[in-house]
Amino acid sequence: MILVINTSGAGLEFVLDDKYKHVNVEKQSIALPVEAENFLTECGAKWSDITAIGVVVGPGSFTGIRLGIAYAKGLALGLNIPIVPINAFELYLCDTPDAFVAIDSGRGDFFVAANGLAPCTMSIDDVEVKQMNWARTVGHKPFNLQNAISIVNEKLARGDNEPVVPMYLRPSYAEQNKQC
Repeated sequence: MILVINTSGAGLEFVLDDKYKHVNVEKQSIALPVEAENFLTECGAKWSDITAIGVVVGPGSFTGIRLGIAYAKGLALGLNIPIVPINAFELYLCDTPDAFVAIDSGRGDFFVAANGLAPCTMSIDDVEVKQMNWARTVGHKPFNLQNAISIVNEKLARGDNEPVVPMYLRPSYAEQNKQC
């Protein structure tokens, strides 16, 4: 069984095989271990049933992503199972491979990617022009986290050994405001 964890946005999301759960929480850091355990129990699973963990590495909430990665790495290490990074672009493109993905960053620009376009940030003006090169634009609605199961399976089958690190597409506030 593959467990997928997403802490990149508001709340917590989990997938276990064909089961999905979203939990609205105020403090992800406090709720994550409890809600993960509750989700497994609701699914009738035990930690020993988990064969791999997928974790969303971004783009998204800086703190949430780091929290999810740390928790998933700790679980994977303790269970001696593989951990696989998944980014939001992969999740969107799983359903719509011919799409231009534009995710509002909440900071006046967009996180974008597409087949043939590496993940980056763009202004709204650039998005309006660039998106015309693809059949459709997605990213304005949430991605389908259940797509993560097939992504994890594909990466495991290929033997991908991607590092599980946050996907940063721009410097943090601290880096941008750094005074020399």
